[in-house]
Amino acid sequence: MALCLALLFFLVSSASASAAATCNRCVHQSKAAYYYDDTPIPYGACGYGALAFELSNGYAAGVVPSLFKQGAGCGSCFQVRCKDRRFCSRVGTKVVATDQNYDNRYDFVLSKKAYASMDLKNKTNELLNLGTIDVEYKRIPCTYKNKNLLVRVEEWSQKPFYLALKFLYQGGQTEITRVEIAEVGSDNWESMKRNYGAIWDINKQLEGALQLKIVVTSENNQIENLYWAVNDLPEDWENGEIYDTGIQINNIDKETCPRNQCGDLPWK
Repeated sequence: MALCLALLFFLVSSASASAAATCNRCVHQSKAAYYYDDTPIPYGACGYGALAFELSNGYAAGVVPSLFKQGAGCGSCFQVRCKDRRFCSRVGTKVVATDQNYDNRYDFVLSKKAYASMDLKNKTNELLNLGTIDVEYKRIPCTYKNKNLLVRVEEWSQKPFYLALKFLYQGGQTEITRVEIAEVGSDNWESMKRNYGAIWDINKQLEGALQLKIVVTSENNQIENLYWAVNDLPEDWENGEIYDTGIQINNIDKETCPRNQCGDLPWK
């Protein structure tokens, strides 16, 4: 009897192992639409403003709430590929999440530039005329050559009583889940809160130069990684200015997928 149970356990375990795989990213099926012009992009829910164009090089996307993650998904990168072989190449496009899409019929609303870049040669107009397309997509690490994580002091900050920071050029494949701030030389760390999108703020009197700690989390593995900003926010920080933290975030989240959805395999 014990032998039979052991054999059954082995067979179930083997079947589970063969049905799932741990890989860098999983492939998902959905639909995508596009913005007919660029007007909505600076007003995206991530709060990037006009910097959304610079951050994404024009390859921007609004994503559904499950990808937006109450703002934690802002700045996430995805490879999206159209499945209509009449009009689309097999390469797809790479986009940065800069907005939330509230229409659950589509996981993505792409910038016109990103949508059109999926075309076959001389098929751009036909692809645009479709308006919506079936797509497959996977999350991919964000890579910004020669770019550190930057912070922008938002215009509505009121020195020294209130500070709002926007994070730009977050690399890798994780989310910022906690930000702490302290006066340089102090161990009295204060937690900032996510105001919305990529913007974190704090209502606290802070004097002089300021130091930052950033925690990023791998959603699927629940692993936290702590980063200390190399560069402090200077004592004379100004609203609207962008400052270099001196660090690069490049962690990659691992996902467990059904083996046929593992993005490390060739796409069909």
